[in-house]
Amino acid sequence: MRTRSGWVYMAFVIDAYSRRVLGWQASRSLRTDLALDALDMAIAARRRCGHSIDGVTHHSDRGSQYVSIRYSQRLDDNDIVASVGSKGDSYDNAMIESFNGLFKWELIYPRGPWQGQSDVELATLEYIDWYNHRRSHSQLLTGRYTYTTPADHETAYYQNTTAAPAVAQQKQPLPNPA
Repeated sequence: MRTRSGWVYMAFVIDAYSRRVLGWQASRSLRTDLALDALDMAIAARRRCGHSIDGVTHHSDRGSQYVSIRYSQRLDDNDIVASVGSKGDSYDNAMIESFNGLFKWELIYPRGPWQGQSDVELATLEYIDWYNHRRSHSQLLTGRYTYTTPADHETAYYQNTTAAPAVAQQKQPLPNPA
């Protein structure tokens, strides 16, 4: 996006299941570090919560940042499977394109013009918190017509997937002391 002090570029990492923004970064250039920093934030967010990222699929377009050796190596170092969209197909990366549109229409356009990168970063931090924790999404249903937030949708998923093994363990018979 254009600011009074020059262009600012954004990179986001979103969980396809929950629509939760896990990592993001702003930069004055489109170098690989922009995408790497967003990826590192997403990896740290998952690990901080105690969730494994082994075997996760990372989908991106064919931007030079995402197909660079450094980015590919970071994915490989973390056992993340790379998935790159087909050439010239904007529909192949529709989820992030949709998020980028929301980000611009809900934050960037209404609150601009922007002074510079630090203003965009602070506003993005607030926006991501709102987006993850307070903005209900029509794609995330808890009931027939009850929308939920990405954070709540993800929390429910992990509660359901981690609670099942604990219940199964409790129902196992105790060993016979004889």
